[in-house]
Amino acid sequence: MSKGEGTRINELLDIVIREGGSDLHLSVGSHPIVRISGALVPLVQQPILTAEESEKILRSIAPAQRMENFSVTQSVDFSYAHTQQARFRINGFVVQGGIAMAMRLIPHQINTFASLNLPSILEVFAQRTQGFFLVVGPVGQGKSTTLAAIIERINETRAEHIVTIEDPVEYLFEQKKSLIHQREVHIDAPTFEAALQSAFREDVNVIMVGEMRDQETISSAVTAAETGHLVFSTLHTNNASQTIDRIIDMFPSTQQAQVRVQLAGSLAGIFSQRLIPRIAGGLVPAYELLINNSAIANLIREGRTHEITTVIQTSSQDGMVDMDRSLAELVRKGEVTIEHAYERAVDRKTFERYL
Repeated sequence: MSKGEGTRINELLDIVIREGGSDLHLSVGSHPIVRISGALVPLVQQPILTAEESEKILRSIAPAQRMENFSVTQSVDFSYAHTQQARFRINGFVVQGGIAMAMRLIPHQINTFASLNLPSILEVFAQRTQGFFLVVGPVGQGKSTTLAAIIERINETRAEHIVTIEDPVEYLFEQKKSLIHQREVHIDAPTFEAALQSAFREDVNVIMVGEMRDQETISSAVTAAETGHLVFSTLHTNNASQTIDRIIDMFPSTQQAQVRVQLAGSLAGIFSQRLIPRIAGGLVPAYELLINNSAIANLIREGRTHEITTVIQTSSQDGMVDMDRSLAELVRKGEVTIEHAYERAVDRKTFERYL
């Protein structure tokens, strides 16, 4: 990295950290933009980025092996260690011939459930020895941070062998009670599926898959959960019922009945979250939590996933939480405005009844 590019990018990343931002966006012909509390804020005092500078910055911070196919794929993903306190997950991509970058802050410190305002019932899933647990939601809603908190809780309390499979590796874990190996796809393994298959031979207890992108990865993850492993992963879906449908739909119709049976037996739970602007500043999660029980398992097996939301709404005594109840609770506590909660309500009439 030349001094010029290094000084510029590090200065911008320092601003993200100092201002409490979550993301930095660099685009040719624009000022750098930081996302703060969910809103995009242009850094108008920073010079507009040129095409030459953008390409130099990307090539100066991206690992050489990650850039090998950039001219073909037109995108690249990698992590970048900015300081001992912070790393960034970076995606470089081509826009009308110029290079743009999206940089997501990954803090060095792994937060607890309480500090992230997550429900304490997640502790139950960190104590399990077997099963399949998914954290879902749109991009940028804190899924990786929640997964990291769960893995760190296991690391602090149990002597297990944990293997994470990520692209790229995000949070870095320090070994405490557990033995942890973090594998990066394209560097330590060719694919998610290959790394999962390898994990079966590594005397592993807990597997964390950064993202389930294809049928093969999902199939391997479900098999791992069925065969005595505790498996965590993420999907870009909106809620529990949609997540189950997405998993089933990834398989050919001839296999879907069997996958339903497997999923009904192996699923531990699904946690869906959204980050809402907080009145006091920052973001706070609203969430839906499905806990697999006999009623949920029957619905999965019988293909009646459209009924799952109703079961979640009527099973709060079992620890389940529906999104509208969570949003209403945030409003009652004075954490978020009713307008912000209303925008994200699943069923506005149900949300209003909870208020």
